[in-house]
Amino acid sequence: EDVDVPGRRVLITGATGLLGRAVFKEFNENNWNAVGCGYRRAQPRFEQINLLDSIAVHDIIHDFQPHVIVHCAAERRPDVVESQPDTASQLNVSASGNLAKEAAGVGAFLIYISTDYVFDGTSPPYKETDVPNPLNLYGKTKLEGEKAVLENTEDAAVLRIPVLYGEVERLEESAVTVMFDKVQFSNKSANMDHWQQRFPTNVKDVAAVCRQLAEKRMLDPSVKGTFHWSGNEQMTKYEMACAIADAFNLPSSHLRPITDCPVVGALRPRNAQLDCSKLEMLGIGQRTPFRAGIKESLWPFLVDKRWRQTVFH
Repeated sequence: EDVDVPGRRVLITGATGLLGRAVFKEFNENNWNAVGCGYRRAQPRFEQINLLDSIAVHDIIHDFQPHVIVHCAAERRPDVVESQPDTASQLNVSASGNLAKEAAGVGAFLIYISTDYVFDGTSPPYKETDVPNPLNLYGKTKLEGEKAVLENTEDAAVLRIPVLYGEVERLEESAVTVMFDKVQFSNKSANMDHWQQRFPTNVKDVAAVCRQLAEKRMLDPSVKGTFHWSGNEQMTKYEMACAIADAFNLPSSHLRPITDCPVVGALRPRNAQLDCSKLEMLGIGQRTPFRAGIKESLWPFLVDKRWRQTVFH
């Protein structure tokens, strides 16, 4: 039997990652023909492509002829970028510019995922028109990636987003979910950053924004340029940890708020809140309340639940 394959085609890079998986699922479940590519964790579900291999990139784009490309692949860990600047720059800048060039070659609309870390965090909230001033190398490479994309194709959207969380394969996949063990193991006190103001954002919401942006673009070629999307609940890591504890009825008295500016690792902006009104005015966006989203994401990692299952089954 012929399977009815949707006519709208989307290619997702970094489809094995936290955001990429959500983006792939969102398009796939909304009548798009979605192809995901990854590198280390690609097979068997996704195409295995090294984005630094320009021939492989050219081939998949020319074979598939996507209408839209969502570029989620990046080195997004600031401390790793500092320690491996060349590798990070190749992926975040060179590969992004090349992808944009190939997208232009087939007339595809490219959505490049960027970050709130392009701003220095001194005068939030930030509009798309505000001048970036990244404090760390990660923010600098993502900003250079934005420029490389926009220099190589006119048909692109830069989507800046903040710290992400969602359905993780392991807790370390997100800077939000990684705190869960410290919350659960309340027998030892844990220091939590209470200095940096964050806006935790669910990957499902970002995925919905990408799809809505792509669909709006199919109807209106003027949809391009830079956009911001973010959750709207302001929280430090300490406040997130307390909210996580509260969501699972766990104690939080062992969590210690640290109000000093962190001295180790890459510099972080104090408050890089993004103004999202441009997308909101286009009627684009969705927001999952943090407590609901974090409960859904972390439930499988609840130690006590496993203990109960062992006892009662």
